[in-house]
Amino acid sequence: MPVIPFQLQQIDHVVLRVRDVDAMVAFYRDVLGCSVEREQAGIGLTQLRAGASLIDLVGVDGKLGRMGGAPPGAEGRNMDHLCLRADPFDRDAIVAHLAAHGVRLGEFGSRYGAEGEGPSQYLYDPEGNLVELKGPPAPS
Repeated sequence: MPVIPFQLQQIDHVVLRVRDVDAMVAFYRDVLGCSVEREQAGIGLTQLRAGASLIDLVGVDGKLGRMGGAPPGAEGRNMDHLCLRADPFDRDAIVAHLAAHGVRLGEFGSRYGAEGEGPSQYLYDPEGNLVELKGPPAPS
């Protein structure tokens, strides 16, 4: 077995190619609580802080976005889903908050994540990307 000269720690960032940067910034900021960390208008990149990680939004009409080809759509996604660890995880409060913002909900269930099996709520951002809010592992 080869020796790997590093150890992975966490997700550093996820890059989403998007059609409407403003709507996506509003969703991740106002609904999920991210903050805008940095904007690079010249290349069409907005970086949002999500805890210790970043969510990068690349407008498909900007310099970086045009390099990626066609915009995301029903026929193809640029990502399966983004999982964000949420704490505390009060499902009723989370669902009420999301509903107040008109967010389309997906399935709720217990799913395995980086910390183990625990509660998980799927939802969709304004451009149809699947987002998972993951709670703490269930006590064993």
